[in-house]
Amino acid sequence: MKKIKLIIAGAALLGLVSSSAVFADGFAAGEGLYLGGFAGMNTGIVQPKVATDTTAENVSHPDNTFEATEGGLALEGFEAGALVGYGYKMGDLYAGIEGEWAAGETEFELTSASEIVINSRANGTAADCTGCASQYRIAAGTVVKAEKKWTGGLSGRIGYYVNPNTLFAVRGGVLVSKFDVAYGTAFSETFYGGGPSVGVSMESTVAAIDPNLNLRIGAVYTDYLTAPVSGIGGMVEAGEAGSVSNTEITGSGLSARIGLTYSFLDVNTLF
Repeated sequence: MKKIKLIIAGAALLGLVSSSAVFADGFAAGEGLYLGGFAGMNTGIVQPKVATDTTAENVSHPDNTFEATEGGLALEGFEAGALVGYGYKMGDLYAGIEGEWAAGETEFELTSASEIVINSRANGTAADCTGCASQYRIAAGTVVKAEKKWTGGLSGRIGYYVNPNTLFAVRGGVLVSKFDVAYGTAFSETFYGGGPSVGVSMESTVAAIDPNLNLRIGAVYTDYLTAPVSGIGGMVEAGEAGSVSNTEITGSGLSARIGLTYSFLDVNTLF
């Protein structure tokens, strides 16, 4: 009889431990170490500024500044990416850190009604230049195109649990993007634009599938600050005799996203 009681007590204790372990495996939204993926639409604005200066060899053209002060050139397209992060749940409050990488087809394209002609020392010949002694000219097609290839960076997150299964969070950090610019058919340039990024998200547990699986929707805004374009292909830029031209690009991007995250480890359990 005593053995039967011990067996029953042991089974009850084992059941208690097992239920506690199951409960510990159920993370709150955004809690613990997690991996995720997302997809969405990305839009943006590119504002170019070109400043030209008169030089001793080129006095026929006055100083000019061409700048898009209102609006700009629109970037738009699809993007998808992956993220990894770690978060702490402190009662109803939340704090975490997250890294991300995304790629897609965000681009803009301008078409000219006439051929684009670029001054070039690298690709032109003397015969291409009529009436100019120190510059060559080359036809470059009729299309100017810019494409954002990828974006990556790191952000900190703080939030509030509106209920046990739903986290509202804001984020702030830095994102960097790679851009490819094609000027007609003859010249291309790659440059990197980065800057501060902020975002907001709502994340809820998908308990019907898995208690550690979460659905997230949100938006991220990035200011790319100002990036100098120091010579597309062989174009003449500042410092060349007879032609001083400085080109800068300022821009920003907004991404609307939906994705999934999965929490799988609490580092506190490793110690």
